[in-house]
Amino acid sequence: MEESKTSVKIQEFANKVQEDQKEHFEKTYPDTEIDFWKDSYTVHVKPGRKYTKVDVYHSDKYMVVNETGEIYGIKGYGVIHNGHYYGTLETIDEWNWGGFHAVKVVSQN
Repeated sequence: MEESKTSVKIQEFANKVQEDQKEHFEKTYPDTEIDFWKDSYTVHVKPGRKYTKVDVYHSDKYMVVNETGEIYGIKGYGVIHNGHYYGTLETIDEWNWGGFHAVKVVSQN
């Protein structure tokens, strides 16, 4: 993937993760003002040479392979978990990113 196109797609992914995380907190804690949870659903993007880390709050959450746009969960900081594959930057809308792990969205066709 082209570097500038990839960085835009990664930011779109980070925005989607944050939106889904916020929605998760709104549904899980309906009696609590959402601003109370802002730190807990805020996403941080940390670019690296080979991977870009997409962290939620202070926790590592996802790693994007810069060259291919593949999205993985993590084993430990800076280590992808091959068993937790979540598609690519092109398929982010096929997943709900709001829970502890991303969940594939079932199509309502």
